Amino acid sequence: MTVVLETEGLTRRFGQVVAAEDLAVQVREGEQVGIVGPNGAGKTTFLNLVTGYIPPERGTIRFMGRDITGLHPRTITRLGIARTFQIPQLYSNLTVLENMLLAWAAREGRMMDPWWPLRRTAWVEPAMDLLARFGLADDADRPTYTLPEGKRKLLDVALALALRPRLLLMDEPTSGVSVREKFPLMDTLMEILLPAGVTVLFVEHDMDVVLRYAQRVLVFQGGRVVADGDPQAVLSEVLAAPSKTK
Repeated sequence: MTVVLETEGLTRRFGQVVAAEDLAVQVREGEQVGIVGPNGAGKTTFLNLVTGYIPPERGTIRFMGRDITGLHPRTITRLGIARTFQIPQLYSNLTVLENMLLAWAAREGRMMDPWWPLRRTAWVEPAMDLLARFGLADDADRPTYTLPEGKRKLLDVALALALRPRLLLMDEPTSGVSVREKFPLMDTLMEILLPAGVTVLFVEHDMDVVLRYAQRVLVFQGGRVVADGDPQAVLSEVLAAPSKTK
């Protein structure tokens, strides 16, 4: 099976804080990999390193066999890695459709072209189709600041999917979502992402979500991966050790 993402010796410190220490991670095509660990374990730092938001002190990052270490985030996105954030990064005063059209413009390299009409007919139809897949078509003309958190999360992933990624990194997709909504939210995401052939790596604090949606789990502690394997087996071991919970 093709290795989509591979890191070797990935290291990053912030002063005396070790956020990543000699990380060696492999993610294969089609996997759904969960990342768990306590606050400050280096989970989000790992996503930031992979997507180019922060550079490593040493180590390498390869995507589809290509060394992407130190590349600009936009370049990494164009190569096929997209991400979502714990707090959705949306243009709050724009409508749902306008946010989606901006994602289309970014994909086409038109974000910095003020003369390019955003509401192009060629873009509106596929944008609406994608919104419909996420159950957001009826909200197309609604300003995003009026959306409930669950729909904001769905839109954030829809925007990422508009970029046609091979690999999607999600940072706490169910944070801020009610207990009643978390499984329907994840069901919707996986029902769309998996048939599209998107490999999924997600950070999550809710162990029920990890057990239900991850094929494999990585446990981060002190900037290192301290466990890697089947979610049921790994989490049973982790939950039995208080120093490694969550």
